[in-house]
Amino acid sequence: MTAYIVLAAVALLLALLMGGRSPTALLFTVWAAGFHLTGLVSERDWLLSYSNSALITLIVLLQVSLALERSPLLDRLTEVILKGRPSMAVLRFSTMTCVISAFINNTAVVGTLLGVISRQRHQPPSKLLIPLSYGAIVGGVVTLVGTSTNLVVNSFVVDAKLPPLEMFQFSLVGVPVALACIVVMTLCTRLLPANEPESRKSRQAYFLEAKVSPGSQLAGKSIEDNRLRNLEGLFLLEIEREERLISPVGPDEILCEGDILVFTGDMTKVQALHAFPGLHVFGTRADTLLGSNLVEVVISNESILANRTLREVDFRSHFDAGVVGIRRGDKRLGGQLGRISLRVGDSLLLAVGGDFAQHRNIERNFHVLDGEMLRPRLTPRQSVFTLVGFAFAIGLSAAEIWPLMNSLLVLLAALLLSRVLTLAELRRRFPFDLLLIIGSALTISRALESSGAAQLIADTMRSIFDGYGVYGAFVGVYLITLAVTEVIPNNAAAALAFPIGLSTARAFGADPTPFVMAVAYGASACFMVPFGYQTHLMVMSPGRYRVTDYFKAGLPVSLTYSAGVLSLVPVFFPF
Repeated sequence: MTAYIVLAAVALLLALLMGGRSPTALLFTVWAAGFHLTGLVSERDWLLSYSNSALITLIVLLQVSLALERSPLLDRLTEVILKGRPSMAVLRFSTMTCVISAFINNTAVVGTLLGVISRQRHQPPSKLLIPLSYGAIVGGVVTLVGTSTNLVVNSFVVDAKLPPLEMFQFSLVGVPVALACIVVMTLCTRLLPANEPESRKSRQAYFLEAKVSPGSQLAGKSIEDNRLRNLEGLFLLEIEREERLISPVGPDEILCEGDILVFTGDMTKVQALHAFPGLHVFGTRADTLLGSNLVEVVISNESILANRTLREVDFRSHFDAGVVGIRRGDKRLGGQLGRISLRVGDSLLLAVGGDFAQHRNIERNFHVLDGEMLRPRLTPRQSVFTLVGFAFAIGLSAAEIWPLMNSLLVLLAALLLSRVLTLAELRRRFPFDLLLIIGSALTISRALESSGAAQLIADTMRSIFDGYGVYGAFVGVYLITLAVTEVIPNNAAAALAFPIGLSTARAFGADPTPFVMAVAYGASACFMVPFGYQTHLMVMSPGRYRVTDYFKAGLPVSLTYSAGVLSLVPVFFPF
């Protein structure tokens, strides 16, 4: 009976994760605490889940990556390889992204290159940003440190008292699969949209709101009388009045105090609203902001804005900026901007004040698409020191001379002593959410094991695939993981699928390694839906993609990736 209750609880967790309304870290933490409080997991095991050696290695690696992503080398390489035909540019760019992502966290790689791709003029950014995300994914499965998912799976392996995964153990399958996917991405370049690359054109997808303040001389006059019909570069799209929408707006429409005017058009012409006293653009509170620089940013996966509205955040105080437009892919967001629940990957057009660049929380909350990086770039000497130190740490681990965690800790200390990184930066960018998710996931995995729920799933898998043998069960574990990772975050998918894979391997009396690999590769196999992988969300608005763009470009890549994994894993990791 307990096993069924635990399965029902995990099913509810999966449903809530798919809904996306609650933070992933909060859900996992609550479920882990619940399993402890009900006695399914002891206090010792619950607390030990958050000090797993593989988990600590991942945290240290992400801290070291803060220095790696500041190297100017990526920018320079990108500018060189993007010249020429789109298909060849995609081939060169995807290969470069894949190689870099094999050793640097894929989120860091995409975040670093996002602004470079958006600003360059050699190719339409929409031809490159989905390949950037895909290239980071397939590069991540080449090594143990390429993606946090592999290290998450390794934390489960260590917790299950199995031999830890090695640095290049993933390469046997990962390298040929990555090469095949890059070729397919190149051939499918024509399936991607060629949206206008100029920043001014891209800003035409934004919508901004302005409110008629009490006592404004605009109130009581028509649109025509207020000269709101012939604004330079802006178009009055609709009016919100006391929860009622007026659209389209006729020239004889009389304005009232409290009306919300929704404009679309060229956001660089927002200064035209200066001519209308008593018309307040949402989020600015000061006309001086509208006269300052406009900056386009993308909400990062670490941002405090995720799943919150602008009205819930004192945006001006936090960032010295006002929001004058919001965009999600190529989609217009209806309703008042201040009431929209923001998501990771949303683009914001900001009118920034003079202190915007000095705010230390910018890099945690946003990927800046306009202008240079707000953080100082590494000097050539610092860049060489950081890259050589990282390569040395990886080499020591690969040669089994020194554990990866030890070498990364020494490197992190050297970066702090040399002032390449600071303690303040480490505090600001510490991945608390990831620590909570993985530690809690280990607790949930133990609850599945101790309650018999994992064994119940394994017995069901065996009955389903009994006629197909152990290979059929292996395929089943992979497909379950793939299906889950398309709709929930990949680390969460790996956490839920691992106990199923391990129990299935034991039920068939097979070596657990191929099933572990099925979970690891399957959890990274998110290509067709943008909402399951954070790098897809990061590029969605800058590329002005639709959901269908991911499906059209991702289906051939997903099929190629899956065919490679399902055919090569049993060869290199026999049952």
